[in-house]
Amino acid sequence: MSARITRLAGIKTPDSAPIFEIRARRHRPGDTEIEVWHMPSLASPQVKAPMRLAGLRGRNLELIEHRVLRRLSQAGVKLSGREADRKEGHRVTEDLALTLGLMFRALAPMRSRDNMRAVAEGIEAMGREEAAYWLGMAMHRRNPRRVLTALRFLLTDPKAR
Repeated sequence: MSARITRLAGIKTPDSAPIFEIRARRHRPGDTEIEVWHMPSLASPQVKAPMRLAGLRGRNLELIEHRVLRRLSQAGVKLSGREADRKEGHRVTEDLALTLGLMFRALAPMRSRDNMRAVAEGIEAMGREEAAYWLGMAMHRRNPRRVLTALRFLLTDPKAR
Protein backbone atom coordinates (compact mmCIF):
# COMPACT_ATOMS: atom_id res chain seq x y z
CA MET A 1 0.00 0.00 0.00
CA SER A 2 2.80 2.44 0.81
CA ALA A 3 4.46 1.80 -2.58
CA ARG A 4 1.28 3.01 -4.29
CA ILE A 5 1.19 6.19 -2.18
CA THR A 6 4.82 7.05 -2.89
CA ARG A 7 4.29 6.40 -6.59
CA LEU A 8 1.28 8.73 -6.65
CA ALA A 9 3.08 11.36 -4.61
CA GLY A 10 5.71 11.68 -7.34
CA ILE A 11 3.12 12.49 -10.02
CA LYS A 12 2.92 16.17 -10.81
CA THR A 13 -0.40 17.58 -11.90
CA PRO A 14 -0.48 20.44 -14.40
CA ASP A 15 -1.24 23.89 -13.10
CA SER A 16 -4.83 24.06 -14.25
CA ALA A 17 -5.89 27.19 -12.41
CA PRO A 18 -6.88 30.25 -14.41
CA ILE A 19 -4.20 32.91 -14.69
CA PHE A 20 -4.96 36.54 -13.88
CA GLU A 21 -2.68 39.57 -14.03
CA ILE A 22 -2.79 43.04 -12.56
CA ARG A 23 -1.29 45.70 -14.81
CA ALA A 24 -0.59 49.19 -13.56
CA ARG A 25 0.30 52.03 -15.88
CA ARG A 26 1.34 55.48 -14.82
CA HIS A 27 0.28 58.06 -17.38
CA ARG A 28 1.39 61.14 -15.43
CA PRO A 29 2.26 61.82 -11.82
CA GLY A 30 -0.96 61.26 -9.90
CA ASP A 31 -2.67 59.59 -12.88
CA THR A 32 -2.42 55.82 -12.53
CA GLU A 33 -4.49 53.16 -14.22
CA ILE A 34 -4.91 49.64 -12.81
CA GLU A 35 -6.34 46.83 -14.95
CA VAL A 36 -7.24 43.18 -14.37
CA TRP A 37 -6.47 40.78 -17.24
CA HIS A 38 -7.40 37.13 -17.80
CA MET A 39 -4.52 35.29 -19.44
CA PRO A 40 -4.71 32.13 -21.61
CA SER A 41 -4.22 28.91 -19.64
CA LEU A 42 -5.18 25.24 -19.60
CA ALA A 43 -8.09 26.00 -17.27
CA SER A 44 -9.63 28.48 -19.71
CA PRO A 45 -9.23 27.18 -23.27
CA GLN A 46 -11.79 29.71 -24.57
CA VAL A 47 -9.36 32.53 -23.82
CA LYS A 48 -6.97 32.60 -26.78
CA ALA A 49 -5.42 36.01 -26.12
CA PRO A 50 -5.18 38.15 -22.97
CA MET A 51 -8.64 39.49 -22.14
CA ARG A 52 -9.21 42.68 -20.16
CA LEU A 53 -11.73 42.13 -17.38
CA ALA A 54 -11.84 45.62 -15.91
CA GLY A 55 -9.84 48.73 -15.22
CA LEU A 56 -10.07 51.92 -13.26
CA ARG A 57 -8.33 55.26 -13.59
CA GLY A 58 -8.60 58.83 -12.39
CA ARG A 59 -10.78 60.15 -9.58
CA ASN A 60 -12.61 56.88 -8.98
CA LEU A 61 -9.35 54.99 -8.55
CA GLU A 62 -8.00 57.66 -6.22
CA LEU A 63 -11.01 57.20 -3.94
CA ILE A 64 -10.39 53.46 -3.48
CA GLU A 65 -6.68 53.24 -4.25
CA HIS A 66 -5.77 52.62 -0.61
CA ARG A 67 -8.12 49.60 -0.55
CA VAL A 68 -6.70 48.20 -3.79
CA LEU A 69 -3.08 48.70 -2.75
CA ARG A 70 -3.75 47.10 0.64
CA ARG A 71 -5.30 44.02 -1.03
CA LEU A 72 -2.42 43.81 -3.51
CA SER A 73 0.24 44.13 -0.81
CA GLN A 74 -1.45 41.34 1.16
CA ALA A 75 -1.12 39.21 -1.98
CA GLY A 76 2.57 40.12 -2.29
CA VAL A 77 2.24 42.49 -5.25
CA LYS A 78 4.15 45.75 -5.09
CA LEU A 79 3.29 48.25 -7.80
CA SER A 80 5.95 50.70 -8.87
CA GLY A 81 5.76 53.66 -11.21
CA ARG A 82 9.03 52.95 -13.00
CA GLU A 83 9.07 53.13 -16.77
CA ALA A 84 10.41 49.57 -17.16
CA ASP A 85 7.42 48.07 -15.36
CA ARG A 86 4.80 49.51 -17.73
CA LYS A 87 4.32 46.36 -19.80
CA GLU A 88 4.92 43.89 -17.01
CA GLY A 89 1.98 42.32 -15.20
CA HIS A 90 1.81 40.84 -11.75
CA ARG A 91 0.17 37.46 -11.32
CA VAL A 92 -2.64 37.37 -8.74
CA THR A 93 -5.00 34.74 -7.39
CA GLU A 94 -8.42 34.15 -8.86
CA ASP A 95 -10.17 35.44 -5.73
CA LEU A 96 -8.35 38.75 -5.81
CA ALA A 97 -8.90 39.15 -9.56
CA LEU A 98 -12.64 38.49 -9.18
CA THR A 99 -13.00 41.01 -6.37
CA LEU A 100 -10.96 43.74 -8.06
CA GLY A 101 -12.55 43.15 -11.46
CA LEU A 102 -16.04 43.43 -10.04
CA MET A 103 -15.10 46.47 -7.97
CA PHE A 104 -13.57 48.26 -10.96
CA ARG A 105 -16.58 47.53 -13.19
CA ALA A 106 -19.09 48.60 -10.57
CA LEU A 107 -17.30 51.80 -9.54
CA ALA A 108 -16.28 53.08 -12.98
CA PRO A 109 -19.40 55.14 -13.79
CA MET A 110 -20.20 56.20 -10.21
CA ARG A 111 -19.86 59.78 -8.93
CA SER A 112 -21.18 59.83 -5.34
CA ARG A 113 -18.37 59.30 -2.83
CA ASP A 114 -20.67 57.83 -0.18
CA ASN A 115 -22.22 55.37 -2.60
CA MET A 116 -18.79 54.40 -3.93
CA ARG A 117 -17.59 53.68 -0.41
CA ALA A 118 -20.68 51.56 0.29
CA VAL A 119 -20.29 49.58 -2.94
CA ALA A 120 -16.56 49.02 -2.36
CA GLU A 121 -17.20 47.79 1.19
CA GLY A 122 -20.00 45.51 -0.01
CA ILE A 123 -17.86 43.96 -2.74
CA GLU A 124 -14.96 43.44 -0.33
CA ALA A 125 -17.33 41.64 2.06
CA MET A 126 -18.58 39.27 -0.68
CA GLY A 127 -17.51 35.68 -0.77
CA ARG A 128 -15.73 34.15 -3.72
CA GLU A 129 -18.84 32.55 -5.22
CA GLU A 130 -20.93 35.70 -4.97
CA ALA A 131 -18.22 37.86 -6.56
CA ALA A 132 -17.79 35.29 -9.36
CA TYR A 133 -21.55 35.26 -9.95
CA TRP A 134 -21.81 39.04 -10.24
CA LEU A 135 -18.70 39.40 -12.40
CA GLY A 136 -19.89 36.62 -14.70
CA MET A 137 -23.27 38.30 -15.02
CA ALA A 138 -21.61 41.64 -15.75
CA MET A 139 -19.37 40.13 -18.41
CA HIS A 140 -21.62 37.69 -20.24
CA ARG A 141 -25.10 39.20 -20.19
CA ARG A 142 -26.63 41.08 -23.07
CA ASN A 143 -27.08 44.20 -20.90
CA PRO A 144 -24.22 44.26 -18.40
CA ARG A 145 -25.02 47.82 -17.31
CA ARG A 146 -28.33 46.60 -15.88
CA VAL A 147 -26.57 43.94 -13.85
CA LEU A 148 -24.09 46.44 -12.43
CA THR A 149 -26.90 48.90 -11.70
CA ALA A 150 -28.75 46.20 -9.77
CA LEU A 151 -25.60 45.44 -7.79
CA ARG A 152 -25.13 49.12 -6.97
CA PHE A 153 -28.75 49.37 -5.80
CA LEU A 154 -28.31 46.35 -3.54
CA LEU A 155 -25.11 47.67 -1.97
CA THR A 156 -26.08 51.31 -1.37
CA ASP A 157 -28.27 52.65 1.42
CA PRO A 158 -31.62 53.87 0.08
CA LYS A 159 -32.11 56.19 3.08
CA ALA A 160 -29.01 58.20 2.20
CA ARG A 161 -30.64 59.62 -0.95
